[in-house]
Amino acid sequence: MGREFLDLFEDWADSYDDTVAGKDSEYKDVFDKYEEILEEVVSRSSGTVVEFGPGTGNLTVKLSEAGLHVVPFEPSPEMRLIGQQKLGDKVSFLDGDFLEFKLGGSVDTIVSTYAFHHLTDEEKGKAFGIYGNLLAQGGKIVFADTMFETEQHYHAAIDQASDKGFLNLAEDLKREYYTTLEVLKGLLTSEGFSVDFRQMNNFVWIMEATKQ
Repeated sequence: MGREFLDLFEDWADSYDDTVAGKDSEYKDVFDKYEEILEEVVSRSSGTVVEFGPGTGNLTVKLSEAGLHVVPFEPSPEMRLIGQQKLGDKVSFLDGDFLEFKLGGSVDTIVSTYAFHHLTDEEKGKAFGIYGNLLAQGGKIVFADTMFETEQHYHAAIDQASDKGFLNLAEDLKREYYTTLEVLKGLLTSEGFSVDFRQMNNFVWIMEATKQ
């Protein structure tokens, strides 16, 4: 459920904000339009918002500034600490992940950015089942993440990264659980969601699923 990557988060925590700012050439295209992506997720959110994998809290800050009640669940202690320092007493970062979390009260929107690929497709399906039980009709899941139109697009991205000498990115794409729009649509519709996708850069799409 993503916790197998906690060692990576520990190593990445201190430099994560530099990476999303485009200072790592290997990941510059992955984080292209980063601020716009976060703002788009915020614009699609309402009410009480549960955020999974907030990392260092960049989206959390924007959600809070928009006046939304946000409950962030982050499994990495190092990331959680940085996020908590950014938000102070405005928001409490909680230990939890996409599948294991303790939530009191109702939720209107479930959001995440750059994190859902830490789950296998089977785990993604389990997550959507959990969220379907949490959300009322009209409630939304709004995830921005690296995903691909087809398997061919996925393998082409790996080849392109390798050709550019971006070996860390190529290994990342092979190691983690990046999926396709078709797979996500199938998983969501089976749990009673309608879904739309919008491409934001060469890697990242926004997935907006609405509970029917």
